[in-house]
Amino acid sequence: MPSVATRPETGADMSAGRIEARADGPIGWVAFDNQKRRNAMSLGMWTGLTEALDRFAADPQIRAVVLRGAGETAFVSGADISEFDAHRSDAAAAQEYAAATDGAWRALGAFGKPMIAMIQGFCFGGGVAIAMKADLRIAADNSLFAIPAARLGIAYPTHSVRDLVALVGPAKSKEILFTGARFDADAALAIGLVNRVVPVGHLEAEVAALCATIAENAPLTIHAAKETIDQIARDESDPAKVADRVRACFDSADYAEGRRAFMEKRRPVFTGR
Repeated sequence: MPSVATRPETGADMSAGRIEARADGPIGWVAFDNQKRRNAMSLGMWTGLTEALDRFAADPQIRAVVLRGAGETAFVSGADISEFDAHRSDAAAAQEYAAATDGAWRALGAFGKPMIAMIQGFCFGGGVAIAMKADLRIAADNSLFAIPAARLGIAYPTHSVRDLVALVGPAKSKEILFTGARFDADAALAIGLVNRVVPVGHLEAEVAALCATIAENAPLTIHAAKETIDQIARDESDPAKVADRVRACFDSADYAEGRRAFMEKRRPVFTGR
């Protein structure tokens, strides 16, 4: 297997890059590791990302997942263009590549738990697209963003354009896509592409603290909030599905625990049931 994601530690050491996945208590950490190419996404990494997310989605102990780049240089700098001759040289190869990337995009879009993108350094092209699939984006002050599709003569995926418009609006989306220009973390914060900008030395601690706060809260309530917000944002609301999520919160043991803890003036212990 070209790229392997495992729960306790790391994937196989492959020169074409790998996905590293580990669990730290209730938090799953997924790292994009292709440091020689600024963590550009190889074919094996797309497959490994799907595997990692599927494992964390199925693990009831995991309350939130963090996406990050390995090292200190980049989050993800886009697709690994050096692989295109080998993996996108003809229709059959392109179909295999598309199957791997489509699976990863589906896994990102369908992930039901809170997902945080921890961004440091370069976040270009497909890296921006991956970060936009997260629920929250926390960027170090040394982060640099760009979507250079127009400089490469390729079309940015429709689902990624939709995500961009939802976050920064039509006019800013056009500016970013028309120019392909780079912009820094403060500019990303100003247009709403990221939620917070923090000093690079504090980034991991800030994200870990945010995840700890999320992990303490009621999972069913968080899942209902995520589902409802995502439905509204897509303007493809499924009232029955949202109503089921809300009903599940009120029928849950966590709801009873939350009420008891409030009355007893103690911190609630939520189980996700």
